Amino acid sequence: MDLNGRSALVTGGAGHIGSVICETLAELGAQVAVLDLDRAACDAVGQRLSSYNVRTFGLAVDLNDLDAVRSAPAQVVNELGALDIVIHCAAYGGDTKFPGWAVPFDQQSAEAWERAIRVNLTSAFVLAQAAREALNQSTHGSMVFVSSIYGVAGPDMSLYEGTSMANPAGYGASKGGLLQLMRYLATVLAPSIRVNAISPGGVLRQQPEVFQQRYQKRTPLDRMATEEDLKGAVAYLASDLSQYVTGHNLVVDGGWTTW
Repeated sequence: MDLNGRSALVTGGAGHIGSVICETLAELGAQVAVLDLDRAACDAVGQRLSSYNVRTFGLAVDLNDLDAVRSAPAQVVNELGALDIVIHCAAYGGDTKFPGWAVPFDQQSAEAWERAIRVNLTSAFVLAQAAREALNQSTHGSMVFVSSIYGVAGPDMSLYEGTSMANPAGYGASKGGLLQLMRYLATVLAPSIRVNAISPGGVLRQQPEVFQQRYQKRTPLDRMATEEDLKGAVAYLASDLSQYVTGHNLVVDGGWTTW
């Protein structure tokens, strides 16, 4: 299994999960375009990938700017020569700082909701349209959306009691929409482009200890995820190992959604 000679675009490529996705692709030999808000952060990821002897390209794009999103695939083709893999990872999450977002439900604003939908979902739609021609020209066209367990299941709000953590309504709504967009594109873009999704469970970072304990207790594998846990799913869906797989949501959650 390798991705030698292929080129990939990763939105949110400088984030926690996005940077690991970029690393996975580079390990397999792919050239990687790292797209994120901050060019310096993109370049920092590219620098870390240099040890894999692959070409990297940083793109500073705000996913709220749909014209900039629309132009990204052409820039990747111009810089790297082709586009074979597109992974949409960027998203407003529970820790995103925006007024009216990570607050109790009654205080969540329509403005925050619409902004999250634009970043989490609308940008994926626009990116898919813009990348279609390049992916069609590839004989290995693969598109992967990073969704969430909250795209397939409702939140257990008892996990958050007594903490400052939040689970905004717009997060789950946008992630669920992303899965339906994936299913739509899997049929519309077939047979030349495969479209799949990865839905991670909660990733261990610096959450309060009480949250970690509660989350772990209701997870069959008895722990939270790490970014490394997603590498296999990315390698599978981006490569020819999954050449007969499309329209699939690969849940990587330690069994959290099986209850």
